[in-house]
Amino acid sequence: MKLNHIVAATDFSAPARHAVERAALVSRETGAPLDLLHMANLAPLERLRQLMLETPEDLEQRLVDAGQEKLHELAEALRKRFDVSAGTRVVSGSVLAELEREADAMAADLIVCGARGESFILNLLLGSTAERMLSGTKCPMLVVKQAAHEPYRTLLVPVDFSPSSLRAIGKARAVAPQADIVLLHVFDVPFEGQLRYAGVDEDSINDYRVIARQAAIRKLHALGEEAGLPPYAARYVVLHGDPCWRIVEQEQDLSCDLTVMGKHGENTLQDLFVGCVTRHVLAQSQGDVLVSV
Repeated sequence: MKLNHIVAATDFSAPARHAVERAALVSRETGAPLDLLHMANLAPLERLRQLMLETPEDLEQRLVDAGQEKLHELAEALRKRFDVSAGTRVVSGSVLAELEREADAMAADLIVCGARGESFILNLLLGSTAERMLSGTKCPMLVVKQAAHEPYRTLLVPVDFSPSSLRAIGKARAVAPQADIVLLHVFDVPFEGQLRYAGVDEDSINDYRVIARQAAIRKLHALGEEAGLPPYAARYVVLHGDPCWRIVEQEQDLSCDLTVMGKHGENTLQDLFVGCVTRHVLAQSQGDVLVSV
């Protein structure tokens, strides 16, 4: 699997600057073309139209022109720092709708955006409009939290052995082909609560945990082999507990700078983004998060 086209969305905020710089790093490392996309916010025009002599169309064009100029300046800064040539595009309209439409039109296979900004990613993660967009998009999304100083070094890929797990590993290798990978599976004992409620002793429950852990280790190594992971570049971790906390714990303990979350099962991305595990990882992780499809 390889990246063919990266689109970095920016509102010119500081977090968005981190995102486009990370996108430039990924573009340089993978050779994938990069386009910068700015969605001009036209909402203030409605409030100003009564106060301005210009027509709304003139104001809109001025806003788009100003955005295009800033975007060209940003692309030139990326060229000087990273030696990457980025295309530029400014569109107006609904942020989420335009992002989805432009990503489809440009055949992007990775969208890069900041974790904060002028409400863009906040709305993206929490708003119902965003959830609808995510449920329909086929494009993975890289949410950038940290300044991009160097290529990704260590990737954490939590897996549940669904078909999406293999795709997540492939996307992780595509985004950071030189990075080490930590495959993580967090398990529990089926019906553990009911067993304890039924009076099953802790020693027996621990025995069940040992059996479940051994089975998970075998499946994890088999998944790594199926994904073609080189033995020297992969680490396998199997833990018992709550995946919400275990994923963030391992990200920090193992100094992972990117966590790759695969879509669970065969449901839509909406299922992932409204689920507690992904919400928790996005909120609590210190490094960047890639949502694969």
